[in-house]
Amino acid sequence: MSESVLVAPASPQEIPAQMTVAEPMDHSLWKPRVNRWLIAATVALAAFMEVLDTSIANVALPHIAGSLGASTDQGTWVLTSYLVSNAIVLPLGGWISNVMGRRNFFLFCIMVFTISSFLCGIAPTLPMLIVFRIMQGAGGGGLQPMAQAIMADSFEPHERGQAFALYGLVAVLAPSIGPTLGGWITDNFSWRWIFFINIPVGILALILVRRLIDDPPWIKPNRALLGNIDYLGLSFLSIAMGAMQIMLDKGEENDWFASNFIRIAAVLFIGGMIGLIVWEWRRKDPLINLKLFRFKNFAICCFLMMLVGGVLNANTVLQPLFMQQLLGYTATQAGMALTAGGITLMIVMPLAGYATGRVSARTLTLIGFTLLVLTFRYAAWVSTLDMSFAAASWLRVIQMLPLPFCFISITNAAYLGMPKEESNQVAGLINFTRNIGGSILIAVTNAQVTTRSLWHQQHLQSAMTSASIAFQQHSQALTGYFANRFGPANGAGMALGSIYNQLNQQALMQGYQDVYMELSWMSLGLIVLAFLLSKNRPGKGPEGAGMH
Repeated sequence: MSESVLVAPASPQEIPAQMTVAEPMDHSLWKPRVNRWLIAATVALAAFMEVLDTSIANVALPHIAGSLGASTDQGTWVLTSYLVSNAIVLPLGGWISNVMGRRNFFLFCIMVFTISSFLCGIAPTLPMLIVFRIMQGAGGGGLQPMAQAIMADSFEPHERGQAFALYGLVAVLAPSIGPTLGGWITDNFSWRWIFFINIPVGILALILVRRLIDDPPWIKPNRALLGNIDYLGLSFLSIAMGAMQIMLDKGEENDWFASNFIRIAAVLFIGGMIGLIVWEWRRKDPLINLKLFRFKNFAICCFLMMLVGGVLNANTVLQPLFMQQLLGYTATQAGMALTAGGITLMIVMPLAGYATGRVSARTLTLIGFTLLVLTFRYAAWVSTLDMSFAAASWLRVIQMLPLPFCFISITNAAYLGMPKEESNQVAGLINFTRNIGGSILIAVTNAQVTTRSLWHQQHLQSAMTSASIAFQQHSQALTGYFANRFGPANGAGMALGSIYNQLNQQALMQGYQDVYMELSWMSLGLIVLAFLLSKNRPGKGPEGAGMH
């Protein structure tokens, strides 16, 4: 575009005739009518509400199941149903916003999420609660990507890092405090209030979005797309995401691929994904624009974000479980140990956002992944049975330090060189891959903790023989201790029970340590992949033409 187009003429008479015919608006000159940070805070509020709900119900499941006359296994469908519908809607946000406009879609999602939260809170039976959770997950599925897309379009490229810092705070902090907040509400009030607290937040978000947010000129509703809905693509997506989430949630419970149910789910997932990719790639007006993956930088960012999302979610689950299973912490105590990490995140996230305007995305990503390697190795070293509350809190601080650099730099890099018109699709896909990575790695790491613990248990049991002097001395000392306190007849049996309990604890601890080391090796692989990102000047697009 020439300079004469960017500079407004002094009067209408000076406008050349050829320009008055098309008169396209220069999108680079568009700016929101209100303060950008007010917009960012508004959409972050809505996104926080939704992200929080992905984890807040976890600790309340036994209470929900008992209150509604269901088993704990049946109660897990409260989580699974939400995640399935959420995963289906996430990548569809770009297409739906093209149909009804992004602002209208965002408002609709907030309204559905808020209403369904109220319905979840008053649900009289488990089947009805599951139906309302499906509605809630569908409404929430559009909030994250649309919030990110609105931020991306409201800020200049050199300012996006700071805006994404706010979004990153939402995406990283909300899952961390969800279980703690859910446990506190359930213990002190009722499980129904974990849904009711969304109502005032949702109403406030609705009011603010209606008053403050407008669609940019390049996003215009196209209701003609409704007459050409891609039913087959939607079917493939629903089958794939539903089967994947069910497989991951129920896999460990059903002994994974030893179960026909899990094998069928795996086949449906693979078949659905293949069908989705082939069909959407060939379709002229696809639900999901998979051709965006022809942009090399975007494709790499999606893959890296999938792994970062996995690491983030696995990390959020592993440490609280370790503290509750091996250190005897309650859910509230475990949450308190994580508090320092949340404070650290609020300090470091803005600093990382500020750095994106001055340091290239690739450099920041490399820094973040290098810190991740060191963090997981440190976690493997300090995660012991005599770990103190202070050590657990410090570990959480260390774990939070790399995440802002990874999250913000990859999110920022995903938009480099991408057409503005595709910002909705970019946001949908980047969030979609992050959620998939989180679901997969949570299931994999939990299963791996169990597998490695069993391996260590067998290894430790092999040392419990009469040939082991250490075992004999420890057994005799415990036998004498229990015999003096509970009588000679009980001494030997109680001693063996105590040793077996210690063995199980030691094996489980070593299982966690192994998983932390495995995550550190995976993070080392991320460092290598980060070098594939296109080099960019801070705040500008990628250097060179190697985007495709």
